[in-house]
Amino acid sequence: MERDGTDERIGRMSEADATDTAHTKGAVRKEDTAVAGGGSGGVGGGGEGPRAQARAGGAAHRTMTTFSPADEEKRRGVRQMKLIATGLLLFVAVVYALAEWASHAGAGAWAGYVAAAAEAGMVGALADWFAVTALFRHPLGLRIPHTAIIPTKKDQLGVSLGEFVGENFLSEDVVRGRLRSVGIGGRLGAWLAVPEHADRVTAELSAALRGALTVLRDSDVQAVVGEAITRRADAQEIAPGMGKLLERIVTDGGHKKAVDVVLTRAHDWLVTHGDSVMDAVQGGAPGWTPRFVDRKIGDRVYKELLRFVTEMRDMPAHPARGALDRFLTDFASDLQSDTETRARIERLKSEILGRDEVQDLIASVWTAVRAMIVSAAEDERSELRLRVRASLLSLGARMSADTRLQGKVDGWLESAAVYVVTTYRGEITSLITDTVAGWDAEHTTKKIEANIGRDLQFIRINGTVVGSLAGLLIYTVSRMLGA
Repeated sequence: MERDGTDERIGRMSEADATDTAHTKGAVRKEDTAVAGGGSGGVGGGGEGPRAQARAGGAAHRTMTTFSPADEEKRRGVRQMKLIATGLLLFVAVVYALAEWASHAGAGAWAGYVAAAAEAGMVGALADWFAVTALFRHPLGLRIPHTAIIPTKKDQLGVSLGEFVGENFLSEDVVRGRLRSVGIGGRLGAWLAVPEHADRVTAELSAALRGALTVLRDSDVQAVVGEAITRRADAQEIAPGMGKLLERIVTDGGHKKAVDVVLTRAHDWLVTHGDSVMDAVQGGAPGWTPRFVDRKIGDRVYKELLRFVTEMRDMPAHPARGALDRFLTDFASDLQSDTETRARIERLKSEILGRDEVQDLIASVWTAVRAMIVSAAEDERSELRLRVRASLLSLGARMSADTRLQGKVDGWLESAAVYVVTTYRGEITSLITDTVAGWDAEHTTKKIEANIGRDLQFIRINGTVVGSLAGLLIYTVSRMLGA
């Protein structure tokens, strides 16, 4: 009987499904062997690269060529549901055969109703079996068009999935709307306002800072810092700035304290080293003068010098102080307007910057700064970490209470996310399409079937039940119209 032949084929299919796990494990072992040997069996290997490249290519798709314990559990569930669905098909087939036999044996009209329901149930079960099977493989091994959809259309599905993600998840409106609904600014502020969280962020920032400073080579940074300082100093004329600064200092009388200090130190030195001054005067006298005359002149010079310094120290209105003020004022003006003075200052600046001692000093700045920063970052009680922690707590409190600041933070984050999404959308979607394209078709099909196959078997069961009810209804209506 033709239907009996179909039943036998379906029964053989169930037995074949029951051995899927063994076949899959064998395929995985074969593929792993091929990948390890660098043969053409490795996914994406092509037998072209060395053994290491083949292993790297196979490792990229390991998740789609192996089955985890959870996957195996799901596959067992799929096999159980296949047996139930196939068993229900066999049941309605047996019912149909018995109903037909009873009808021919004169059992009554009821046998026709049962036979019609069972026959429609078989049709529905077979149709849904074909539809479900066509998703994953060719039914009965026959290469019928538009079957084995997932393995044959895998790459197209990957492209479609990438386009779907790009259009519906990576669009500017979706990203902005999602981030705006989350309210990151307020949540981040509330999170930072907690002292424990501020401590954690401070520690992470300190670790990152130490790591960055450790990675940087001192010689490279020193060269960059020295070049930057030298280039900036060479590019900018310093004489006008010095002139304005000196003019402001003289106008405000800020130089007077410096003059007081110099005069005080000069007076103290003269008091202490009077003999040295007199010796210097005597040493500069002509050789033909009598020595007592030299001592007389030296003593006189020393006393006049001491008197002059003392009066200048004690008298704010001393004429010498006024002369010094006029000199500084004129010098400040020359620094700003006199071409020759400005040129001399620039030459002096270039000479100073060109000295090796100055360059070494500039280069050593980085070493001192780095050591200071590393030490501060390592010390939990350092001023740097305490200030960073206090700033984070203050920022968190402001962000959690200030809606305007929250809006600014949300706007910055939205703009940054939109920039990343719109700029790298192609790279993100290509990650999906390339990953799907690299999957092995057979194992991808088996994994998808393991995850959704159990629910698909309910389609077969529902098709059997619904087909039986529909057949019974059609047969009943036909008999009523025929009557």
